[in-house]
Amino acid sequence: ILPANDQSPAPGRRACAPSLNSSGSFRVLVGVTGSVAALKLPAVVDQLLQLPGVDVRVVTTEHAKHFYNHAEVAVKIYSDKDEWELWKQRTDPVLHIELRRWADLLVIAPLDANTLGKISNGICDNLLTCVVRAWDTSRPLLFCPAMNTAMWLHPITAQQISRLKEFGYMEVPCISKKLVCGDEGKGAMAEVSTIISVVEQHLHKSKEKPEESR
Repeated sequence: ILPANDQSPAPGRRACAPSLNSSGSFRVLVGVTGSVAALKLPAVVDQLLQLPGVDVRVVTTEHAKHFYNHAEVAVKIYSDKDEWELWKQRTDPVLHIELRRWADLLVIAPLDANTLGKISNGICDNLLTCVVRAWDTSRPLLFCPAMNTAMWLHPITAQQISRLKEFGYMEVPCISKKLVCGDEGKGAMAEVSTIISVVEQHLHKSKEKPEESR
């Protein structure tokens, strides 16, 4: 098990699960999915790390990797291959369970249309959706939708957003702007500053009550 501040293992080494710690840090797990807004992952991570007492890890989908530079992300990134490389026998840790135990808050930024559909229907076919399916709903889960305006306006989207809210998850609403594809309208991920502000609110709330036993 890696200490909480360890970085990615060297190529060829097995991945390790994050360790629980008693340092009193507020542990934020960032989920990133295959929207072009994943370009903002380095900025999201950097600004989270500027918050006092915050520890950050990232869970990425395979398609999300297309949009950001791994070298620009200053924390450990977990992906599907880590789930399978970590588990070899019955006594080994299960990564998606270890991650949900480790995190005090999960923020999915961006949440693309595909993963929105999966989560709303209980599908768990990759590391991130398995973390979500196993998530302790007494802890905050924030989701930041991001998709083309036409996809956002499809009737199924509102139904799926509503379903996630029924689960107790909290939406950080998308905004209207000129999208990367050239279209103009609603569907862009919330500004990074907005996302950080919402996380910070939960950080302050966590300091107002004693830490729960794990």
